Amino acid sequence: MSETPLLKVNDVSKFYGNRIGCRTVSFELWPGEVLAIVGESGSGKTTLLNCISTRLMPTTGSVEYHMRDGAYRDLYRMNEAERRSLMRTDWGFVHQNPADGLRMTVSAGANVGERLMAVGDRHYGNIRSTAVDWLQRVEIDEGRIDEQPRAFSGGMRQRLQIARNLVTGPRLVFMDEPTGGLDVSVQARLLDLVRGLVHDLGLAAIIVTHDLAVARLLSHRMMVMKDGQVIEHGLTDRVLDDPREAYTQLLVSSILQV
Repeated sequence: MSETPLLKVNDVSKFYGNRIGCRTVSFELWPGEVLAIVGESGSGKTTLLNCISTRLMPTTGSVEYHMRDGAYRDLYRMNEAERRSLMRTDWGFVHQNPADGLRMTVSAGANVGERLMAVGDRHYGNIRSTAVDWLQRVEIDEGRIDEQPRAFSGGMRQRLQIARNLVTGPRLVFMDEPTGGLDVSVQARLLDLVRGLVHDLGLAAIIVTHDLAVARLLSHRMMVMKDGQVIEHGLTDRVLDDPREAYTQLLVSSILQV
Protein backbone atom coordinates (compact mmCIF):
# COMPACT_ATOMS: atom_id res chain seq x y z
CA MET A 1 0.00 0.00 0.00
CA SER A 2 1.24 3.50 -0.82
CA GLU A 3 2.67 5.63 1.98
CA THR A 4 0.67 8.59 0.71
CA PRO A 5 -3.08 8.90 1.38
CA LEU A 6 -5.23 9.23 -1.70
CA LEU A 7 -7.85 11.29 0.11
CA LYS A 8 -7.72 13.40 3.26
CA VAL A 9 -11.04 14.43 4.83
CA ASN A 10 -10.60 17.17 7.42
CA ASP A 11 -13.36 18.11 9.90
CA VAL A 12 -16.17 17.98 7.33
CA SER A 13 -19.56 19.17 8.59
CA LYS A 14 -22.84 19.81 6.85
CA PHE A 15 -25.71 21.64 8.53
CA TYR A 16 -29.22 22.29 7.25
CA GLY A 17 -30.21 25.16 9.50
CA ASN A 18 -30.34 23.61 12.97
CA ARG A 19 -30.31 20.07 11.63
CA ILE A 20 -27.04 18.15 11.45
CA GLY A 21 -26.23 16.29 8.25
CA CYS A 22 -22.77 15.28 9.43
CA ARG A 23 -20.39 16.80 11.97
CA THR A 24 -16.57 17.13 12.15
CA VAL A 25 -15.73 13.95 10.25
CA SER A 26 -12.03 13.33 9.56
CA PHE A 27 -10.24 10.36 8.04
CA GLU A 28 -7.69 9.36 5.41
CA LEU A 29 -8.22 6.87 2.59
CA TRP A 30 -5.28 5.02 1.09
CA PRO A 31 -4.77 3.77 -2.47
CA GLY A 32 -6.37 0.36 -2.90
CA GLU A 33 -8.30 0.60 0.37
CA VAL A 34 -12.06 0.05 0.69
CA LEU A 35 -13.84 2.00 3.43
CA ALA A 36 -17.44 1.23 4.41
CA ILE A 37 -19.60 3.92 6.00
CA VAL A 38 -22.48 2.24 7.82
CA GLY A 39 -25.45 3.29 9.91
CA GLU A 40 -29.21 3.37 9.94
CA SER A 41 -31.27 5.59 7.66
CA GLY A 42 -30.78 9.21 8.67
CA SER A 43 -27.40 8.61 10.30
CA GLY A 44 -25.64 11.00 7.90
CA LYS A 45 -23.71 8.50 5.82
CA THR A 46 -25.06 9.59 2.42
CA THR A 47 -24.67 13.28 3.32
CA LEU A 48 -21.03 12.59 4.15
CA LEU A 49 -20.50 10.65 0.91
CA ASN A 50 -21.99 13.51 -1.10
CA CYS A 51 -19.75 16.06 0.64
CA ILE A 52 -16.63 13.97 0.03
CA SER A 53 -17.49 13.43 -3.65
CA THR A 54 -18.23 17.16 -4.26
CA ARG A 55 -21.91 16.49 -4.97
CA LEU A 56 -22.74 18.60 -1.92
CA MET A 57 -20.88 21.60 -0.53
CA PRO A 58 -19.91 21.08 3.13
CA THR A 59 -20.63 23.83 5.64
CA THR A 60 -17.13 23.56 7.08
CA GLY A 61 -14.01 21.47 6.55
CA SER A 62 -11.95 20.43 3.55
CA VAL A 63 -11.37 17.40 1.33
CA GLU A 64 -7.92 17.01 -0.22
CA TYR A 65 -7.21 14.66 -3.10
CA HIS A 66 -3.80 13.37 -4.19
CA MET A 67 -3.67 14.21 -7.88
CA ARG A 68 -1.77 12.17 -10.46
CA ASP A 69 0.93 14.86 -10.59
CA GLY A 70 1.69 14.20 -6.90
CA ALA A 71 0.13 17.38 -5.51
CA TYR A 72 -2.77 17.58 -3.07
CA ARG A 73 -5.68 19.74 -4.11
CA ASP A 74 -8.53 20.93 -1.92
CA LEU A 75 -11.55 19.80 -3.91
CA TYR A 76 -13.57 22.86 -2.92
CA ARG A 77 -10.85 25.24 -4.07
CA MET A 78 -10.95 23.70 -7.54
CA ASN A 79 -13.19 25.30 -10.13
CA GLU A 80 -16.26 23.51 -11.43
CA ALA A 81 -14.58 22.43 -14.69
CA GLU A 82 -11.68 20.86 -12.75
CA ARG A 83 -14.06 18.96 -10.49
CA ARG A 84 -16.09 17.71 -13.44
CA SER A 85 -12.93 16.51 -15.16
CA LEU A 86 -11.92 14.63 -12.02
CA MET A 87 -15.33 12.96 -11.82
CA ARG A 88 -15.13 11.86 -15.48
CA THR A 89 -11.61 10.47 -15.28
CA ASP A 90 -10.16 9.65 -11.87
CA TRP A 91 -13.41 8.91 -10.03
CA GLY A 92 -16.51 6.80 -10.40
CA PHE A 93 -19.86 7.09 -8.64
CA VAL A 94 -22.20 4.10 -8.47
CA HIS A 95 -25.73 5.10 -7.48
CA GLN A 96 -28.22 2.91 -5.63
CA ASN A 97 -30.67 3.43 -8.47
CA PRO A 98 -28.85 2.63 -11.73
CA ALA A 99 -31.16 4.97 -13.64
CA ASP A 100 -29.45 7.87 -11.82
CA GLY A 101 -26.06 6.84 -13.20
CA LEU A 102 -27.00 5.71 -16.71
CA ARG A 103 -28.45 7.31 -19.80
CA MET A 104 -31.52 5.14 -20.16
CA THR A 105 -32.35 6.08 -23.76
CA VAL A 106 -29.00 5.25 -25.38
CA SER A 107 -27.45 1.82 -25.86
CA ALA A 108 -25.40 -0.10 -23.33
CA GLY A 109 -22.35 0.36 -25.55
CA ALA A 110 -22.91 4.10 -25.75
CA ASN A 111 -23.20 4.32 -21.96
CA VAL A 112 -19.73 2.83 -21.64
CA GLY A 113 -18.35 4.64 -24.68
CA GLU A 114 -19.37 8.08 -23.45
CA ARG A 115 -16.88 7.85 -20.59
CA LEU A 116 -14.11 6.95 -23.04
CA MET A 117 -15.01 9.90 -25.26
CA ALA A 118 -14.88 12.15 -22.20
CA VAL A 119 -11.18 11.30 -21.82
CA GLY A 120 -10.43 11.92 -25.49
CA ASP A 121 -10.95 8.59 -27.29
CA ARG A 122 -12.50 9.27 -30.71
CA HIS A 123 -11.81 6.00 -32.55
CA TYR A 124 -15.16 4.21 -32.97
CA GLY A 125 -13.61 0.76 -33.33
CA ASN A 126 -11.54 1.15 -30.16
CA ILE A 127 -14.51 2.49 -28.22
CA ARG A 128 -16.78 -0.35 -29.29
CA SER A 129 -14.21 -3.08 -28.62
CA THR A 130 -13.48 -1.65 -25.18
CA ALA A 131 -17.22 -1.49 -24.47
CA VAL A 132 -17.57 -5.15 -25.50
CA ASP A 133 -14.68 -6.08 -23.21
CA TRP A 134 -16.25 -4.29 -20.26
CA LEU A 135 -19.69 -5.74 -20.83
CA GLN A 136 -18.10 -9.17 -20.68
CA ARG A 137 -16.21 -8.24 -17.51
CA VAL A 138 -19.46 -7.34 -15.77
CA GLU A 139 -21.20 -10.46 -17.10
CA ILE A 140 -23.43 -8.84 -19.73
CA ASP A 141 -23.70 -10.70 -23.05
CA GLU A 142 -21.94 -8.70 -25.77
CA GLY A 143 -24.93 -9.38 -28.01
CA ARG A 144 -26.86 -6.85 -25.93
CA ILE A 145 -24.42 -4.00 -26.59
CA ASP A 146 -26.93 -2.13 -28.79
CA GLU A 147 -29.87 -2.52 -26.39
CA GLN A 148 -30.94 0.29 -24.09
CA PRO A 149 -30.66 -0.12 -20.30
CA ARG A 150 -34.42 0.14 -19.92
CA ALA A 151 -34.60 -3.34 -21.48
CA PHE A 152 -32.29 -4.71 -18.75
CA SER A 153 -33.09 -6.17 -15.34
CA GLY A 154 -32.15 -4.21 -12.20
CA GLY A 155 -29.05 -6.33 -11.65
CA MET A 156 -27.91 -5.89 -15.26
CA ARG A 157 -28.42 -2.14 -15.04
CA GLN A 158 -26.27 -2.02 -11.93
CA ARG A 159 -23.53 -4.04 -13.63
CA LEU A 160 -23.70 -1.71 -16.64
CA GLN A 161 -23.38 1.30 -14.34
CA ILE A 162 -20.26 -0.29 -12.82
CA ALA A 163 -18.77 -0.84 -16.29
CA ARG A 164 -19.51 2.78 -17.24
CA ASN A 165 -17.70 4.00 -14.13
CA LEU A 166 -14.66 1.75 -14.30
CA VAL A 167 -13.88 1.87 -18.02
CA THR A 168 -11.65 4.96 -17.69
CA GLY A 169 -9.45 3.37 -15.01
CA PRO A 170 -10.38 5.57 -12.03
CA ARG A 171 -8.41 5.45 -8.80
CA LEU A 172 -11.38 6.11 -6.52
CA VAL A 173 -14.99 4.91 -6.69
CA PHE A 174 -17.89 6.04 -4.53
CA MET A 175 -20.77 3.59 -4.06
CA ASP A 176 -24.09 4.54 -2.48
CA GLU A 177 -25.98 1.38 -1.41
CA PRO A 178 -24.83 -0.47 -4.55
CA THR A 179 -26.96 -3.56 -3.82
CA GLY A 180 -30.03 -1.77 -2.45
CA GLY A 181 -33.33 -2.94 -3.90
CA LEU A 182 -31.91 -6.06 -5.55
CA ASP A 183 -32.98 -9.63 -4.85
CA VAL A 184 -30.70 -11.55 -2.49
CA SER A 185 -29.41 -13.87 -5.21
CA VAL A 186 -28.68 -10.90 -7.50
CA GLN A 187 -26.98 -9.08 -4.62
CA ALA A 188 -24.64 -12.01 -4.04
CA ARG A 189 -23.50 -12.14 -7.67
CA LEU A 190 -23.06 -8.38 -7.82
CA LEU A 191 -21.04 -8.27 -4.59
CA ASP A 192 -18.77 -11.03 -5.84
CA LEU A 193 -18.26 -9.10 -9.08
CA VAL A 194 -17.52 -5.83 -7.27
CA ARG A 195 -15.08 -7.49 -4.88
CA GLY A 196 -13.19 -9.06 -7.78
CA LEU A 197 -13.00 -5.84 -9.80
CA VAL A 198 -11.89 -3.72 -6.83
CA HIS A 199 -9.14 -6.24 -6.04
CA ASP A 200 -7.99 -6.77 -9.65
CA LEU A 201 -7.91 -3.05 -10.49
CA GLY A 202 -6.40 -1.91 -7.18
CA LEU A 203 -9.24 0.57 -6.66
CA ALA A 204 -9.85 2.66 -3.61
CA ALA A 205 -13.53 2.80 -2.75
CA ILE A 206 -15.89 4.41 -0.27
CA ILE A 207 -19.09 2.41 0.12
CA VAL A 208 -22.18 3.62 1.95
CA THR A 209 -24.39 0.79 3.14
CA HIS A 210 -26.80 -0.15 5.91
CA ASP A 211 -25.99 -3.82 5.27
CA LEU A 212 -23.20 -5.04 7.54
CA ALA A 213 -22.78 -8.20 5.45
CA VAL A 214 -21.92 -6.00 2.45
CA ALA A 215 -19.44 -4.06 4.58
CA ARG A 216 -17.75 -7.23 5.80
CA LEU A 217 -17.45 -8.70 2.32
CA LEU A 218 -16.11 -5.60 0.56
CA SER A 219 -14.31 -3.33 3.02
CA HIS A 220 -11.01 -3.25 4.86
CA ARG A 221 -12.12 -0.56 7.28
CA MET A 222 -15.44 0.65 8.61
CA MET A 223 -16.92 3.84 10.06
CA VAL A 224 -20.17 3.64 12.02
CA MET A 225 -22.32 6.78 11.97
CA LYS A 226 -25.13 7.87 14.28
CA ASP A 227 -26.86 11.27 14.33
CA GLY A 228 -24.36 12.71 11.85
CA GLN A 229 -21.25 11.71 13.80
CA VAL A 230 -18.73 8.87 13.51
CA ILE A 231 -19.06 6.91 16.73
CA GLU A 232 -16.79 3.96 15.90
CA HIS A 233 -14.01 3.48 13.37
CA GLY A 234 -11.62 0.60 12.79
CA LEU A 235 -10.76 -2.49 10.79
CA THR A 236 -13.98 -4.06 9.55
CA ASP A 237 -13.54 -7.44 11.22
CA ARG A 238 -12.62 -5.81 14.54
CA VAL A 239 -15.65 -3.51 14.50
CA LEU A 240 -18.05 -6.32 13.61
CA ASP A 241 -16.56 -9.02 15.84
CA ASP A 242 -15.81 -6.82 18.85
CA PRO A 243 -17.96 -3.67 18.67
CA ARG A 244 -17.15 -1.20 21.43
CA GLU A 245 -20.07 1.21 21.20
CA ALA A 246 -23.55 0.24 22.38
CA TYR A 247 -25.08 1.46 19.11
CA THR A 248 -22.69 -0.69 17.04
CA GLN A 249 -23.40 -3.67 19.29
CA LEU A 250 -27.11 -3.16 18.64
CA LEU A 251 -26.56 -3.01 14.86
CA VAL A 252 -24.51 -6.21 14.91
CA SER A 253 -26.93 -8.07 17.18
CA SER A 254 -29.91 -7.08 15.02
CA ILE A 255 -28.22 -8.75 12.02
CA LEU A 256 -27.42 -11.87 14.02
CA GLN A 257 -31.05 -12.20 15.08
CA VAL A 258 -32.41 -12.09 11.52
